[in-house]
Amino acid sequence: MVRDARDARDARDARSARGRGARALRALTAAGLLALAGAAPAVADSSPSASPSDDGAGPTRAGTSFRTATEIDQGQRATARAAAGDYLYWSFPADAGQRPTVSATVKLPAAHATATWQVDVYDGLRRRQACQYGAQTRTAAQNAASVELSCTLRTVRAWSEPWANDPLPGTYYVRLTVVSLSNADRGLPVDAEVRADAKEIGGSAAVDGSLAEPLVPGIAVTGTGSDEGSDPDSGAPGAVLSAIEPEDGWSSGWWSDRWVWTAVGGVLAALAGVGGYALTRGSGRPSRVPPGA
Repeated sequence: MVRDARDARDARDARSARGRGARALRALTAAGLLALAGAAPAVADSSPSASPSDDGAGPTRAGTSFRTATEIDQGQRATARAAAGDYLYWSFPADAGQRPTVSATVKLPAAHATATWQVDVYDGLRRRQACQYGAQTRTAAQNAASVELSCTLRTVRAWSEPWANDPLPGTYYVRLTVVSLSNADRGLPVDAEVRADAKEIGGSAAVDGSLAEPLVPGIAVTGTGSDEGSDPDSGAPGAVLSAIEPEDGWSSGWWSDRWVWTAVGGVLAALAGVGGYALTRGSGRPSRVPPGA
């Protein structure tokens, strides 16, 4: 009987141990599921978005001088929030055979007086380039919601005389500012939007010659010291040569579609000469000699 009691007690202890193990296993499983459920949103948040990473969004600030001009690409929209009276600067590349067009929109506050805004374009030598057409300067009426400006430059040439003010391949600077403003409106918040586009004109505007290098590639300000006068460990801004360039690179070469038209013209002239010679030779002698001649 003592043995039976001992066996029964051992069986109860074994069942109790198995029960405690099962409960512990269930508790561990539940804790693991809860941990996975909590980690799932974090993993989803850290994973890349399904949308394209390059959404074409442009910079959201502008420079305050030529040296600190914000770089943009052709076809890229740049925005900036500033105060009325500030000078806003952007820069973009333009190559030979292109006709750049700069468009700007200034969104004005709800209440303001009459103000005149202007957009100017400069080349890499800080020479102001004339607008071939476009509303370069416009006056915003009192309480107007916005004002739109545009400037289309002359076609960028591959080569020019040193004394000329022709647009050449290189960096171009856009300056947007207000030229007529009442003192009461000075400092009011405005939103500016700038876009630089270029139309390929090609050989119809090409000239002989080319530049060895683009005209002053420009200066860009980096977030860390990179020039000779700055300390790389201090994190102070440094100035370096700009790396912006057209999407297809700089051409400035000897080839253009002007050579195609020149070759076609030469072939047509040769055919016209052969045809004219054949006509004059055939009309110079009678086709039939009369009897007795």
